[in-house]
Amino acid sequence: MQEAAEKADALVLETLSSVEPPLHWTHDVSDDGPCAGSSGLGDVTRRAVVMTRVSTERRAALLGVIERFWKKSGYKITKVNPNREFPAIYAAAGDGVLKMTLTVGYKGQFHLNVQTACVKQSEVAQPTTQTVGHDYQGKKIPTPNVESQFWSARSDDS
Repeated sequence: MQEAAEKADALVLETLSSVEPPLHWTHDVSDDGPCAGSSGLGDVTRRAVVMTRVSTERRAALLGVIERFWKKSGYKITKVNPNREFPAIYAAAGDGVLKMTLTVGYKGQFHLNVQTACVKQSEVAQPTTQTVGHDYQGKKIPTPNVESQFWSARSDDS
């Protein structure tokens, strides 16, 4: 499970690092535990939350940047939810080891989740990848609180 968790951590970092201009983000609660109905197997979910305020007008652009990055990296887009207020993208690694979701939630906050497939159960450490901006890991995460000249701009501000 630790090896799978490290792959998930790397994907979180690669995904969020692919965005220009850069986003501020933090780790959210990670889960790990046994897979339902599978003795000795477990899975891990890593979560990251974008702290940069992304304006309504820029949300589709950010979703597009990450969708293109996932496709270029060989991941398969499995579903797109075009909901105007709470859009989302779902993807999976070709080998089925990782599943990813990027969702827009309350106040336009982006949430990235990476879940591993069921693998041999073991101890799993918390993520050690470096966040951009304040790391709220283990604390209550506020709504987006970092302004960006680009991502926070409304289209009539450009």
